Amino acid sequence: MTRDVHSQGAQTPAELGILAQRKIEAAIIAPIYESMVAEIGKQRAQVIIDAAISKAAFAAAEAFAANTEGGTSLRSFQALQHLWTKDDALEIEVIEASDTVFDYNVTRCRYAETYRAMGLGDIGHLLSCNRDSVFCQGYDSRIKLERTQTIMRGASHCDFRYTFDPEPGPQT
Repeated sequence: MTRDVHSQGAQTPAELGILAQRKIEAAIIAPIYESMVAEIGKQRAQVIIDAAISKAAFAAAEAFAANTEGGTSLRSFQALQHLWTKDDALEIEVIEASDTVFDYNVTRCRYAETYRAMGLGDIGHLLSCNRDSVFCQGYDSRIKLERTQTIMRGASHCDFRYTFDPEPGPQT
């Protein structure tokens, strides 16, 4: 007899919010990270975790971009925001949202709260924050992020400042 997991209230990965996904990932990464620290030291373990998470973020962004009908833009990027705010994961204040600018502040970050509660506050920036600029580059290289502070690192808010250059110059 087969059971329909959806009728039991289970969610598929696509239905899970990003916060729930990150919590599952962190639970898997935590013992791996601890073992790496014991074997190769904290600094080297963090470099490896950062590289692996960045690679995964870039690949995920490429997949989102490939599934964006009509091509990517800052507006299509803005339309993805609900995925990261689902389940009240972030409280944000939008400052400006246009075709070339997307500025907002995060005033509450449940990602940071979750990592701290899991004892992973010292690598929370690697598990979440460092994904942000990599993700926008993987989604569309014309999107740039400037952020000077994060709640994860102790600031009162995160300042996300995205810009979009519809016709970027040569890559340096």
